[in-house]
Amino acid sequence: MSAFDVRDILKTAVAQQAGQGREAVPPAETIAPVRPEPVVSPVVFTGCVRAVEFGLVALAGLCAQRWLLAGTVPLHLGYVGAILGLATLNVLVLQALGAYGIRAFRAFFSVGARVVLGWSLVMLLAATMLFFAKLGDQYSRLWLMSVYGGGLALLVVERLALSLVVSAQMRRGRFDRRVAIVGGGEAAEALIRAIEAQSDSGLKVVGLFDDRSDGRSADVVAGYPKLGTVSDLVAFARRTKVDLIVFTLPISAEARILQMLAKLWVLPVDIRLSAHASKLRLRPRSYSYLGSVPVLDVFDRPIADWDVVVKGVFDRVVGAVLLLMLSPVMLAVGLAVKLTSPGPVFFRQKRHGFNNEIIDVYKFRSMYVDQCDYTAAKVVTKGDPRVTPVGRFIRKSSLDELPQLINVVKGDLSLVGPRPHALQAKAANTLYDQVVDGYFARHKVKPGITGWAQINGWRGETDTNEKIQRRVEHDLYYIENWSVFFDLQILAMTPLALFKTENAY
Repeated sequence: MSAFDVRDILKTAVAQQAGQGREAVPPAETIAPVRPEPVVSPVVFTGCVRAVEFGLVALAGLCAQRWLLAGTVPLHLGYVGAILGLATLNVLVLQALGAYGIRAFRAFFSVGARVVLGWSLVMLLAATMLFFAKLGDQYSRLWLMSVYGGGLALLVVERLALSLVVSAQMRRGRFDRRVAIVGGGEAAEALIRAIEAQSDSGLKVVGLFDDRSDGRSADVVAGYPKLGTVSDLVAFARRTKVDLIVFTLPISAEARILQMLAKLWVLPVDIRLSAHASKLRLRPRSYSYLGSVPVLDVFDRPIADWDVVVKGVFDRVVGAVLLLMLSPVMLAVGLAVKLTSPGPVFFRQKRHGFNNEIIDVYKFRSMYVDQCDYTAAKVVTKGDPRVTPVGRFIRKSSLDELPQLINVVKGDLSLVGPRPHALQAKAANTLYDQVVDGYFARHKVKPGITGWAQINGWRGETDTNEKIQRRVEHDLYYIENWSVFFDLQILAMTPLALFKTENAY
């Protein structure tokens, strides 16, 4: 959805409300239900293109060797090394020539010429290396010429198809980063003009948010509507897609910025402070850039781009393997639940997932069916009469959590992450988010079956404020220090942590 679509939506909504005599709703509420196209990470997409072109060059070399030299020259290590070397060198040369990037993929003719030049340079470098290393007689000249021609044809056709695909996806906004601007006035207008001046920046402004009163903050800045306050922005980003928040406030407004950041840091988005209109000039390395617009980094989304791919693949593959391996145990637990108390085997409960989305989480039923607490309004305590005898065992041993592997395979949960809490979960009769400031920052990543808090003993009953505070502290530590190795460490320690059952009822 482009920025112009946002303004069209607002105009249509206002006209409809006026025609029907309805009370006006906040602009953010009008736009939020409109879900944009799913976004493709440019970083991941570019990496995939590199891998494809590496494969195409390798394919050209392998096919040329098999078709031209089959029966005369075997595919020995020398040819394998040469094929892999040409493929690697091609990627490096094209990277140096600026042929990788969403905008480069779109421009077939100008960038296509660089691809031809780059591939020709690769073959020239390869021929030169063979000459000076006196290895020319070990490789067929016909093979080298065939690799050059075949590789060139494959790369050109691939780039033509790539330009058509990328152009179509860019028109749909699939590579756009949706930007919300915090602040107004001349600074916000200057930033918007700078973004709009870069037709290939990939940034789409969705609107402005400002806590100042209407008397000091215009309703429209550079043609973009003011959609509400910073509190409205939090709700807006929960309901629709926002990738980036940029502050246009001066650095000198420290107190005001900190006050706003206290509300916004719980969101899984990048937050930047615009330096475009600032009189303060730092060294160029101090800035990151949105196109050519300098910004200062404040917060980064903790898991993004390739990290999302790696964690997602890891979760689904390992989750599916565990589901298969533990299926006999799950079958036994399911039979025990079914045979010892009437009602369904599984218990489905709504919980907060990534970015506060509501998800259905599966568990083995551990309570009598007429006493199941679907919102966790009442904390389960030691000797709770609602829990069945089998339920006490599977809760204490965490066997009731095994069906959540289904959630992992579906993509609702991760193997490792902050535990998903029920909607009405409480500590000392107070909702979790009212006990801990920034509680919802736990949802900046996908929740998990196990986590750093659980293996450190903070699982089970939360009958005091301290228990949920310590749990959240561990969750935030995990989010800020995430890595694949950290996940593996937590998974390895989870079986040992299950023996700590003093708080699990």
